[in-house]
Amino acid sequence: MPQYYLSILLFLPVLGIPFLFFSKNEKWIRLWSSIVTLGVCAMTMPLFLEFLKGDSGFQFTHHIWNFLKLQSGGLDYHIAIDGFSLLLVAMSALLFFLSALSAFSNVKHRVREFFILLLLVETGVIGVFLSVNLIQFYVFWEWMVLPFTLMVGIWGEKGRIKAAMKYLVFSFTGSVFMLASILVLYHYTHTFDLEELAVVSLNSIPANIKFWLFVGFSFAFAIKVPLFPFHTWMPDVHEEAPTVGSVDLAGILLKIGLFAYVRVVIPIFPQVFLEYRNLLTALAVAGIVYGALVALTQKNSKRLVAFSSLSHMGFCILGILTLTEEGVAGGMLQMVNHGFTSGLLFFILGFLHERTGSNELKDYSGLAKSAPFLAVAIGLAAFASAGLPGTNGFVGEFLVLIGTFKYSLLYGFLAGTAVIFAAGYMLYFARNLLFGEPNSLSSGLTPLNAREKFIISIVAGIIILTGIFPNILLTYLKPSARVVLNLTSKQALQERAFLEQEGTLKNTKKKFINYRTLGAEPPSYEDRISSGRGAGIPGKKTVSQEAEE
Repeated sequence: MPQYYLSILLFLPVLGIPFLFFSKNEKWIRLWSSIVTLGVCAMTMPLFLEFLKGDSGFQFTHHIWNFLKLQSGGLDYHIAIDGFSLLLVAMSALLFFLSALSAFSNVKHRVREFFILLLLVETGVIGVFLSVNLIQFYVFWEWMVLPFTLMVGIWGEKGRIKAAMKYLVFSFTGSVFMLASILVLYHYTHTFDLEELAVVSLNSIPANIKFWLFVGFSFAFAIKVPLFPFHTWMPDVHEEAPTVGSVDLAGILLKIGLFAYVRVVIPIFPQVFLEYRNLLTALAVAGIVYGALVALTQKNSKRLVAFSSLSHMGFCILGILTLTEEGVAGGMLQMVNHGFTSGLLFFILGFLHERTGSNELKDYSGLAKSAPFLAVAIGLAAFASAGLPGTNGFVGEFLVLIGTFKYSLLYGFLAGTAVIFAAGYMLYFARNLLFGEPNSLSSGLTPLNAREKFIISIVAGIIILTGIFPNILLTYLKPSARVVLNLTSKQALQERAFLEQEGTLKNTKKKFINYRTLGAEPPSYEDRISSGRGAGIPGKKTVSQEAEE
């Protein structure tokens, strides 16, 4: 495969934008945008065919050295893909294509401008998933913020301006912390390359500086997940966003924050991450329980799904935080699964809103009688969101719970209770929509057209297929999960602590010499996790310092 293949995939949406100006015909604009997003989606297929399963390293690399020359050196252009990012890119590409199809009918004004923004957001998202250079990662991170803000602010509901501004303020606040952290990190490590930073000496950054860098990155990423209590922007944005905005936010954009933890925080700050793992776990569990409980009280359908997303994303980050084989793989799997489950829910709610003009649960009833195809889709989406066996929502949550109980019985119990609450709010959601007699709004619904049935069928098919055969996805995720496990192992921490020291390990053969070797089979949880305390806390010894002594 040509080394520039990923670059074509990355910039294809942007390259398609000039062709939107060839005609004022809105049908042409919608059709061309769908063709471009379909092209991106199609380009992910050869990646699966040529991807080396079991290889935890980056593949299909495109690296241009000193792409941007500066007085002090140069910035590289470096993109590549591993199993985790491959699934996220493919999921994003498919959801963007289906979003473009759904916008055929629900975007009625400024059509060209809308699709320009959609294509810009797609490039930004894929750029984050492919970047192996930290500055480049930041550029694409920022790339998608303003276009998505405009999508919400122009094509949203009545409260769209307030919701868009809230999203913008939260996003840019986090971005300021991230940029400052990147620049300080470079001052000490002299590299932006994420492959190098994953094996760089832990002694290259003073412990107190390391702590504040961890805080800066974690704050920026926690806003995007969102991790409780940094979630307050999300329900408003979901409620006011157009259908495409809600699908892309829940299905794709929420995954970027947790992906950043896996790609940036854990590799660069494994000591500090281990030290504050309990705090982050407590916040994740709080988000799981809080999101589920608040979802039970919602009267607005989009807010209900928004709070369910808070709970589900809590499960995803909880799985990563357990640092168990089951938990990490389950957390990654749940990220992909939630993208399709939440995407299906918001597609359905968007189609209903087009026909009724309402998002209130009280305005829907009796859809099982008046719209049987839609009713089946609602039932499947509700069951998948609740984690019913046979759907994709079950396997990820089950693996996360196994890993959580290995890590902490208390957190496992609390997360388990949230699964019961999830069944409660999704049954409440389905009951309001499906049963009873059709009211004035739901009785005369226009039947779904072929385009809408196609969108629902594609996502529903993936939910069922990956629910019955989860190894289709786990095969790609397990090598990436092993990298996370080894990054936080005692052996990796000791090797990186002695990397530039005249210590015991100076002349010893090291196991983790580069990013690819981090994909080796990890030892058991007990043998892997260090019991050292004080890692990264200002004024206290780090794990590496204790190892030296």
